[in-house]
Amino acid sequence: MQYQYVKDRVDYSDLTSGRVFYSLPGHPAFPVRLASEIFQRCMAIREIIYKVSSPCVLYDPCCGAAYSLSVLGYLHGEKIQELIGSDVGERAVVLAAQNLGLLTVSGLNNRMREISEILKLYGKESHQEALASSHILQKRIMSLNKDHPIITKVFQASVFDGKAILENMGDKAVDIVFTDIPYGQHSQWQETGSIETPDLIWSMLNTLTTVLSPSSIVAIVSDKEQKIAHENYQRVKQFQIGKRRVHILKLI
Repeated sequence: MQYQYVKDRVDYSDLTSGRVFYSLPGHPAFPVRLASEIFQRCMAIREIIYKVSSPCVLYDPCCGAAYSLSVLGYLHGEKIQELIGSDVGERAVVLAAQNLGLLTVSGLNNRMREISEILKLYGKESHQEALASSHILQKRIMSLNKDHPIITKVFQASVFDGKAILENMGDKAVDIVFTDIPYGQHSQWQETGSIETPDLIWSMLNTLTTVLSPSSIVAIVSDKEQKIAHENYQRVKQFQIGKRRVHILKLI
């Protein structure tokens, strides 16, 4: 795959999972460059198809620690009205709230104090690097919150539990879904409640139809073995990078 929007290699070390942003043990972080590319492609497709360029409501129904959401908020906050994440895992939701909190001045200041205390206790070079990165992030977050503060929300729910998702969403309509669905050794689907079909991805897409806006775009990252299909969606684009396959869909 050729990158269309993030053509140059950028040093994203300040955004490394586990440095300032919190990491979820056992779950590898999604590549920052690829997340940025996918988001920008979704925004461009939304504008081409629906002639809509306003800031979006961005939702990840399998958010884990919301690392990708938080990074996208940091990089593209001016294009985002609200970041919403949900996950079936209780620990993941706790970390997701902490990561999304780093998009606020108070949340980042709290994290900087936490890193400073760890640095005093252990004095490792990695802690010094984390503190330096947090100061760089602070400048961006202060500027972003001054001109365009981002609303964030995270809640615990299975991606198959449409009722729980609707209750937590309220009347909020989602413009862009960006999710890296479970696959491989590090993450598996966790089913809760009764699912009428063995096709878990179809079930997820079916649930999402209840919260999408009429001009929504859905980006799903999977491995090449997983089938992404639902009768209410049309594939707009598909591309692959390494073992990851990216499917960009729209409602029919």
